[in-house]
Amino acid sequence: MRTVPVDTTIFGTASLLALALGGAENALRPEPHRPDGPPEGFTGLWRNADGTVRLCLAADWSYKGSVAGRRRGAKGTYRREGAHLLLSDESGLRTPVLVAEDGLEMAGHQLYKA
Repeated sequence: MRTVPVDTTIFGTASLLALALGGAENALRPEPHRPDGPPEGFTGLWRNADGTVRLCLAADWSYKGSVAGRRRGAKGTYRREGAHLLLSDESGLRTPVLVAEDGLEMAGHQLYKA
């Protein structure tokens, strides 16, 4: 009886996701942002009414965010897309932020300039 060698390669989560997404090695990294100019009116600290959600938008198109009760804050880059801002986290998560007349709306939270 002839035995067939078995491949026992073990893949981590990132490797499996990269393979599922077509083998792109940078599939989980945020795409680089090349802004046309400085962000108009968005830079600075934004927060919800009780201060539990905070979003700091920098002039270099980077951002940092925090939510009370979460250990890890978010950081990455952002860009303007029509009536939205698109936040691209270092982990690959992308979050749309609606630009409204009186502030920003992100994941159900109304944010106001601090």
